[in-house]
This record gives sequence, C-alpha cells and structure tokens, in this order.
Amino acid sequence: MSVTAAQGFRAAGVTAGLKDSGRPDVALVVNDGPSDAAAAVFTSNRCQANPVIWSREAIKGGTARAVVLNSGGANCYTGAEGFATTHRTAERVAELLGIGAVDVQVCSTGLIGRLLDEGRLLLGVEAAVSALSDEGGADAATAIMTTDTVNKQAVRSVGGWTIGAMAKGAGMLAPALATMLVVITTDADLPPAVLDAALRRATARTFDRLDSDGCQSTNDTVLLMASGASGATPGAEEFTAALTEVCHDLALQLLADAEGADHEIAIETINAASEADALSVGREVARSNLFKTAIFGKDPNWGRILASVGTSNAVFDPADLDVAINGVWVCRDSGVGESIDLVDLTPRHVTVTIDLKSGDAAATIWTNDLTHAYVHENSAYST
Repeated sequence: MSVTAAQGFRAAGVTAGLKDSGRPDVALVVNDGPSDAAAAVFTSNRCQANPVIWSREAIKGGTARAVVLNSGGANCYTGAEGFATTHRTAERVAELLGIGAVDVQVCSTGLIGRLLDEGRLLLGVEAAVSALSDEGGADAATAIMTTDTVNKQAVRSVGGWTIGAMAKGAGMLAPALATMLVVITTDADLPPAVLDAALRRATARTFDRLDSDGCQSTNDTVLLMASGASGATPGAEEFTAALTEVCHDLALQLLADAEGADHEIAIETINAASEADALSVGREVARSNLFKTAIFGKDPNWGRILASVGTSNAVFDPADLDVAINGVWVCRDSGVGESIDLVDLTPRHVTVTIDLKSGDAAATIWTNDLTHAYVHENSAYST
C-alpha cells in the first residue's frame, strides 16, 4: 500500500518510455483530502536539478496537492529547456487534476546532463492520471526505481491515523540526504509548521546518517503531504516519533540495497563528548575506502578504523580508544585487544563500536562495504 495506506491519497506508476530498459518510469501521488498541508527537505548540494529548483519554491507556502516523479533522467544541467520541461510537467499535472501548478511538486532521478523526452514525459503524466488508484502505491514505488533492485515502502498506523511512504535510492548515499526520492503521506490533520519541524527532526536522525559512498546527489527530495482525512490530530512528539520510525525503516532499506554491497555496516560511536563528535567520528570511518575494502575482504583491520578516527575533530585521547567489531573488542586502550580471529565477518550485518571515553553522547552512522560490483555498477550505469 505504501503512499496510499493513508486515507485521502491515490497513486499510479506507468511506463512512458523514458528508460532504455522499458521499465516503469513515471509516478504520481495525489492528495484528495480536506487538507493540503505539506513540507519538504532537499539536497544541500549547491548544484541542484531543475525539479529541486522548482519544488523548493513551490513548497514555500507549506502546501502541495500532488507530486509527479520520473526516473530515466535527472533533468539536471539541462539548461533553460530542462527547467521548462519541469514547469510544463507541473502545469500538465495541474491542468488534468484541476489544481494550480504551484500545488505540484516535481522530482526526477537518473543520469545528469541528459534532456528528458518531454513529449513522452507528458504522455506519461496523462497515463498516470488515468491510472490513479487508492491501490497504486506499489506501482508508484516501482516507477521511481533506477539502480534499485527492489522497491522500498513503509507504513505505520498509530491509533486512528497512518503514515505511508515510498523511497528510491541505491547509490550516492551520503549525508545531507542521499540520492533519494522519498514521498511520505499521512492522513493526520496537522499544519505545515508541525509537519516541517517533524520532517527535519526525522531526516536528521535517519536519512542524514546514511553514508554509503561519500557522494551527494543533485536531486534529493523528501516530501511529506498530509490529507487530514482521518480527522485525527496527534501531538507533535507522537507524530515525530512515528515519522522517524518510517524514515528509519526506509533508510535501512536504502542501505540494504546499496549498489554492489556485501555488508551493511553500523558504526556506533559511544561515550563521546557530544553527539556532533560522535557523528564526526562515524562519518570519517564510513568514508574510509581502506576500511570499507577491508570489510569486503572480511579483514577486521582495526588499525584502519583508528586512523580514520584520528582525522575527525572530535574530543578524545588518541592513546585511550577502544574498538569492537561485531562485539569483539579487538582494540583496548589504543592497543591490541582480543584476537581478531574471534571476529566473524561472514554475516551481512556488521557493527563497529568506537569508544571515545570522552563523555556520554552517542550516534550511529550506517554505511556499506566497497566491492568490485560497486565499481562495475558505476562504470556502466544504465536505466
């Protein structure tokens, strides 16, 4: 059900011919509820795609009635013609739904620098409007896939209200979102300010803590739309908690589908002087290709972890650090700990724990190993 699990939403996913593969490539999610409250967060990359430029302005009023998404092309660095395509796409959706163009969010994903076939895209929009259904969530989730191997959906129901969501993303998963498009729907009745605050808190602790390959996309968008169709008005904290659960669920699905990955790695930094310090350490380790290739090779090389910790700006004593890999404390007091022969890196899930012994703050960054398959995937990208 995903985005159509919440009352008041319809969705569709269709094939417009934008992808060379012939797979579905246009998705549409429409809010039919009594409320049109919405919020969104976008990539912090200064190089932004045309749909991000459009949507960032359109959402400023805190409302949205629909979002149209295409795979098969990022519509980034495609000049004035590319922006005109984004604008005309929003206008066509608006015309067919009887709403204003400013009520339409637009998202694109795929290769940068390739003009979309506007004629095919607009025909795809028309087909998507015709196919709208309250059971169309799975089709929409499939249509936004690029190098994803599975679609990604999540649902949470709390009392009398529901949150549904879909996401795409399998590479360029780095802080400040990831190469992701995420659409989240809820039938709770909440104002834009509450939605915006909840979304920013949720993404900060979930999507922003993914760091797959240190590469940040130009198209990242996480959109939250509220229909108010349930009539329920949850408290801000209750809603934020449920929203964070949904985002966490999707974030781990993105990580599990990371391009070419053999291992999913949780880097837990504990006893830090601050949460910022814990995040800094986790990010440095997650971005070490030496560490990531060691995990791929099933080599518990803790020296590479300490070397990365030392490049962070965190507070710690370099002579007093502990490191565990899958529960085995291979480094104690910055020296040799338990035998590395005790570490089993056969399972897909790996946990690295770094004890800074500098405070009581903690944070986790999620990453994956660096494999031959990742190199192959990104040297011959196709949709």
